[in-house]
Amino acid sequence: MSQENAVPADEEPRHILVLPDRDAAEEAAAELVGRFGLREEPQLVRDALAGEDDAEDAQWLLVLTAAAGDLDPAELDAFAGEWDGWREEP
Repeated sequence: MSQENAVPADEEPRHILVLPDRDAAEEAAAELVGRFGLREEPQLVRDALAGEDDAEDAQWLLVLTAAAGDLDPAELDAFAGEWDGWREEP
């Protein structure tokens, strides 16, 4: 995985939301904080698709660590779907 902002090894991801592009990921990150009352913003990570050299061919990940608190996976699934994304298990 190609990463723009790597997740520190001591901060295990609790949830990972996969979004189709950077604009969606940035918008979703801001909305996550307000809607779920997060203590800190999720980390934004660029995930280049295998075999693709074009910067447009990338998914964006929102990584929520333990600092995000306890969130309902089903609610996060629905939230990611609002931006044509999904939640992955870390």
